[in-house]
Amino acid sequence: MNIRVIPRLDIKGPNLVKGIHLEGLRVLGKPRRFARFYYENGADELIYMDVVASLYGRNSLTHIVEETSKEIFIPLTVGGGLRTLDDIHSVLQAGADKVSLNTAAIGRPELVTEASRRFGSSTIVVSIEAKKQPDGTYQAFTDNGRVRTGVEVFGWARRVEALGAGEILLTSIDNEGTGRGFDLELTRRVAGSVSIPVIACGGAGSPEHVLEVIEKAGADAVSLASCLHYKYIQEFYTDDDFSTEGNVAFLRSGKEFTKVKGASLAEIKAHLVRSGVPCREAREAHADE
Repeated sequence: MNIRVIPRLDIKGPNLVKGIHLEGLRVLGKPRRFARFYYENGADELIYMDVVASLYGRNSLTHIVEETSKEIFIPLTVGGGLRTLDDIHSVLQAGADKVSLNTAAIGRPELVTEASRRFGSSTIVVSIEAKKQPDGTYQAFTDNGRVRTGVEVFGWARRVEALGAGEILLTSIDNEGTGRGFDLELTRRVAGSVSIPVIACGGAGSPEHVLEVIEKAGADAVSLASCLHYKYIQEFYTDDDFSTEGNVAFLRSGKEFTKVKGASLAEIKAHLVRSGVPCREAREAHADE
């Protein structure tokens, strides 16, 4: 099976944002442009995450999903604020292929079973936001890393598989946005606990990090944000039509984000292929706009 490389687009209001440890969100631009660029340059899937949806009790991505689904033809996963079967149905109708559940799944685990029975298990992704504790255990958080649940990660991973989830999106809060690599222990232990695919997320800063989490931790797919976003901004992205809502100082500064080396989809996939990892071929990065 091919390893999937999946850009993740965290969205607040109309803007693509990015933080570190899921906090300190910077505005990076318009998500539609990033999505189209990644689609044209070899993304296998896309993840759209409304990062404030659980805070406000609703998902606000329907319009963005509708517009994106007209232009891209790869699977699109949508998450954030989905609490009911009707919520899931709405984003699927808008053009999503899968949904990601976290807060609602922990709050009412039966939702995972109900959703997988109604929409198919391959449609249901459970997102686990994990943070390592001082005693060495891992605990699951909700609300984009804001709320401690007391739920132990590895037991929860086994349970969501039993409930009917088709995939797990596993994010290391400790490593997210840092560019220092994935949490290999976390990924290895979750991947070894379940038989459904595990998407590793949080920490990638280079193609070497992507290879490492596949070869050493058994990830079935990787989800990338900073690694791709900052590379794209530096080389291609120009857009004066972004909202002034939020922290746009970085985008206006023209500075490089030095904590993350960054890489294009083509560079990442070429590195995987050279290392004997099967994946769908990507084109060299280009921009049409």
